[in-house]
Amino acid sequence: MPFRFRKLELGGLVLIEPSTQRDARGFFRETYKQSEFAANGIAAVFVQDNYSFSARGVLRGLHYQKHPQAQGKLVAVGKGEIFDVAVDIRRGSPTYARWLGEILSAENGCMLYVPPGFAHGFCVLSDEAAVTYKVTAEYAPELDRGIIWNDPEIGIEWPVTNPSLSPKDAGLPLLKSAENNFEFERISE
Repeated sequence: MPFRFRKLELGGLVLIEPSTQRDARGFFRETYKQSEFAANGIAAVFVQDNYSFSARGVLRGLHYQKHPQAQGKLVAVGKGEIFDVAVDIRRGSPTYARWLGEILSAENGCMLYVPPGFAHGFCVLSDEAAVTYKVTAEYAPELDRGIIWNDPEIGIEWPVTNPSLSPKDAGLPLLKSAENNFEFERISE
């Protein structure tokens, strides 16, 4: 199996570690295989691919898209290194407002699956980073929302203190004021 799937402590988040074949020419790794992802609980259908390129200290997020076009995201890094963060924003969830951060890099090849119901963001740790993410719904600007990166209720321990932000991201609201239509659904086993 070319992937190792590790379910993380916030329900629905999955860290995916691909196997990498290296030789004198470089390396090869698979980055997505529908059958293996589905067999490991990620049956998402990805409909759009996004690519961003950023310099050290850039922080993007925390973003999400509301229902009816909520997005699940499969985040990967093609160049550099990022601190990738997901925040549970599902009302009624036992982990509401909790966050989880992972180091994703071109070197480690790790990817993070972030399901709908989570806000997502990252900051760049290397000189520059190229980040790709597959999403489960097309971008809908009228449903695009976010939460300010340094919301004290969430308390993310970012590895930067004075990040470079877009004007949009600098003006995002606190979680308690953010427009959000996600509800936690308990799944009986």
